[in-house]
Amino acid sequence: MYRRSLPKLLWYRLTQWVVGGVSRVYFRVRRRGMKHMPAEGPVVLLANHQSHLDPPLIGCFMPRPLGYLARDTLFSGFLGPLIRSYDAIPIDRDGSGLAGIRATLKRIKQGDAVLMFPEGTRSEDGKLQPLKPGFIALVRRGKASIVPLGIAGTYEAYPRGKTLPAPRPVALVCGKAIPPEELAKLDDEALLDLVAERIADCYAQARHVAGYGLT
Repeated sequence: MYRRSLPKLLWYRLTQWVVGGVSRVYFRVRRRGMKHMPAEGPVVLLANHQSHLDPPLIGCFMPRPLGYLARDTLFSGFLGPLIRSYDAIPIDRDGSGLAGIRATLKRIKQGDAVLMFPEGTRSEDGKLQPLKPGFIALVRRGKASIVPLGIAGTYEAYPRGKTLPAPRPVALVCGKAIPPEELAKLDDEALLDLVAERIADCYAQARHVAGYGLT
């Protein structure tokens, strides 16, 4: 069983409280479906990716701590101590990335909840992008549940190239968990289609909750 040290867990909860409190005011964050996150056991939380704001805002409002993936180059920079304080998993995006994949799989097998963005990169225009299938092997081998999530408003608040985030409404909608028993019945193509459909549905709901309407 994966467990954070007590100091790291307290630090995680403190930053949830501080950043979450500021975000509720500045971005008027609204949430739906957070109860769908399983309280324990291996989970891969799959979300659309709009902005650099996505990881901290999603982490602030999920009921259990999340494991994050981060480029290995960030661990040696000035952000290194901060990233390590959240037990982030280093990923070598310029190489094979095998070490990061193994570390992620180990974390999932130990029962952690790991956040992944299957689009692979931030959206250029705020619209959903095709999903990459890399998460499928991790979910299957880790016998994890998938929880789909849609986040809306972070593109409007902090798109690529913007220096500072603007106070635009943000909403998060969490869909029902898909248990490993259900995932095992699907081939890879059907699983990818199902996840894309669930994320798109959550994203559409999030846009409605945030007041942006349909894309």
